[in-house]
Amino acid sequence: MRPDSDAVQVGGSSESAPRLSDVVTRRLAEDPVVTPSVARTVLRALGGAESDNSATEFDHSGIFLRAIRVRGFRGIGPETTLHLPPGPGLTLVVGRNGSGKSSFAEAAELALTGGNRRWDGRSAAWREGWRNLHDGSAARIELALLSAGGAPGLTITKEWEPTADLADAHWTEQQLPGPPADFDTDRWAAQLELYRPFLSYSELGALVDGKPSDLFDALHQLLGLDELTVAQERIRVRRLELERAVRDSRQERVALLELLATVADDRAARVADLLRSAQPDLAAVGREVLGVVDDPVGSDGLRAIVRLALPTGTDVAQVAVRLTECGAALARDTTIDAAADLRILELLRKARDHQKASGTCSCPVCGRGALDDEWVRDTEAAIEQLAVRVDALATARAELDDAVRAVRALPNLVPAELDFDPRTPPSVDTSAVRAAWAEWAAMSCADYTPELPDQLRGVHARLADELELLQQGTRKELDRLHEVWTPLVPRIASWLEGAHKVAADTAELRTVKKAEDWLKSATAGLRGERMTPLATTARWVWQTLRQQSNVELGAIRLQGNAGTARRVLLDVTVDDVDGAALGVMSQGELHALGLSLFLPRATVEESPFRFVMIDDPVQAMDPAKVDGLAQVLATVAWTRQVVVFTHDERLAEAVRRMSLDATVLEVQRRDRSVVEVRVSSDPIRRYLDDARALVRTPQLPVAIADELVATCCRSAVEAASLARARRTLLAAGIDHHEVERHIDAAHSTRAKVALAVFGVGSKVDDLNKNLIAREGKWVVDALRDATAGAHVPIGRTMRELIGETEKFVEWLSR
Repeated sequence: MRPDSDAVQVGGSSESAPRLSDVVTRRLAEDPVVTPSVARTVLRALGGAESDNSATEFDHSGIFLRAIRVRGFRGIGPETTLHLPPGPGLTLVVGRNGSGKSSFAEAAELALTGGNRRWDGRSAAWREGWRNLHDGSAARIELALLSAGGAPGLTITKEWEPTADLADAHWTEQQLPGPPADFDTDRWAAQLELYRPFLSYSELGALVDGKPSDLFDALHQLLGLDELTVAQERIRVRRLELERAVRDSRQERVALLELLATVADDRAARVADLLRSAQPDLAAVGREVLGVVDDPVGSDGLRAIVRLALPTGTDVAQVAVRLTECGAALARDTTIDAAADLRILELLRKARDHQKASGTCSCPVCGRGALDDEWVRDTEAAIEQLAVRVDALATARAELDDAVRAVRALPNLVPAELDFDPRTPPSVDTSAVRAAWAEWAAMSCADYTPELPDQLRGVHARLADELELLQQGTRKELDRLHEVWTPLVPRIASWLEGAHKVAADTAELRTVKKAEDWLKSATAGLRGERMTPLATTARWVWQTLRQQSNVELGAIRLQGNAGTARRVLLDVTVDDVDGAALGVMSQGELHALGLSLFLPRATVEESPFRFVMIDDPVQAMDPAKVDGLAQVLATVAWTRQVVVFTHDERLAEAVRRMSLDATVLEVQRRDRSVVEVRVSSDPIRRYLDDARALVRTPQLPVAIADELVATCCRSAVEAASLARARRTLLAAGIDHHEVERHIDAAHSTRAKVALAVFGVGSKVDDLNKNLIAREGKWVVDALRDATAGAHVPIGRTMRELIGETEKFVEWLSR
């Protein structure tokens, strides 16, 4: 029976919300005060937030529970299975304290999440006692799930060796009919955190009176605004980074002023004058500290001077000695006859070359003689004789030419390292060295004279002396710079680099501040809009649960942002007076408020989990609130699989008394942790029990009793048909929304039976024929009698109708 309630739709709308980036882009475009730079900053941060979202895609949806199989865990010894009807509906798992029912709930939570909130924050004894004492075999938890899609069968298993610790489980998942694989924790974690379907008794109060930021983060994440939170945090971090750079630059400038005041150096004084301004001239500071880029001023230029080198005196002396020797040899071998012979030799060689090129011809000198072959023979003989006589002179001339080339190879040009103004620091004068080096460089064009060797030695000696004096002074200047000024330069240069960046980032800092303010405002607005439906559902849950409570729940608002205190504001009144209701609420009221905050989160449409599992929600609730809880759970169960574990019989009694559809499973624990589960009640059994009770009620007129009994039988058939339809269609991979659409379209009892037995697309007109072919004529007869109302065939009693109906629903339930 569907609860008679005008409650809001728990679970939200199935319509997909627009992408958050599109919403922000539209709002930026519509805001007249937003500049393009602010808009770009917001969208860039939001784009980065989207790209940071690198979690593995979750490929499951529409997940229902089929069974929980447990062995050797907590209060359960030998393997026991808790079978659950997959699909929307309310299931109560009841049993006394210690029966093992909560072990099923803890096992399911541990198998899916890897932890258990009931143990969190408690002593180690809670975790150490996880293994059952009566079963020494390997502990095992198997969670059988049903998900939407082409392969709906899904099994998650945790197994432990007999001596393994709790954390040493073999954790696997298996998409049937495929092989098992290691459980992908990363893929499941985000979904389980966001849409957590488990709620234990210990969590009920913690939802309300726990850390304020925990509930804020859970609800804020659920609103789908995490991208805005990440974007806002990105902008905030950037603002803090820019502001920190401004602050550090200002503090370092003050520290530099204090340090420069202690340095007796003209450059330090000039830099200090520049730094005293609130907005120093950075270019001027750079010129004082770093100088012109192409000007070799500074310690690097001085070190370059120290590295200058000349040919050694020994090298120069060797070249000079060789030049002297070659000059003396040439003077010795140069005589009047030898010089004449050398000139004749050169003339004959040229005449011979001319004859070879022109052939027989007249002498080009006298014009009378003929240069023929005979002349060539005589000339070759003469050349040979002359070459022997002038060989010493030719050799001396060649060696002297080589010696002159060696002299010219010694000097090089005046080095660029010497070209800077001595009037600017560092104070070294290179003019004397430059003049001496210019004289030395001129030796590269020198011609031989007898004075050239002495000139070479003199120029080199003067340059060496001047360079030595300059390098000595340079080393002293380097030492002075090292002691006084140079240690300051890197620090000032570092500050200067940071100051340039601060100046360049000034406009960005203004933009970032505006973007952060805009994003805070936009986040608050979107948060309020998206929180409204969740708050509406929470207020309905509270209104239904609170019953006789004088505490009224109003708006639920989220306060705070990234980097600030975060909390959930609950607008509550006590007897129509605003107040701190949490301080005066009873434990039962706190638990009811906790449920009001849990159910909207766990049942949003985007959740891949179509089930919620609640352990012991009834404790501390008065009878009125138990009735409200039954009403809420039954309403939620129309779109979700709701599994509730309780030892308190009041919830099951309220469900029966209010005629709410629910399956009641009873858990019993025998010796040595043997746990048994049996069906205590379900909608089918309840309808048949009601029918038997009507037959045994003599006060009812027969006609009315027969009508009511027939109605109960028909309701039992419909309940069994819907249970089978959901089970088979969901197992076939059909989306749960589509399944519910087909169920809603089956208006008659026969249509429901046809959908359950033969699936989507089956025709009601062919139902009898198909049933006979499938099972036999008795099925058709039983269905006919169950749907005949009070018009049962003559000769058949109501007790017989109940028996046939029970047989028929048992067949449907196979």
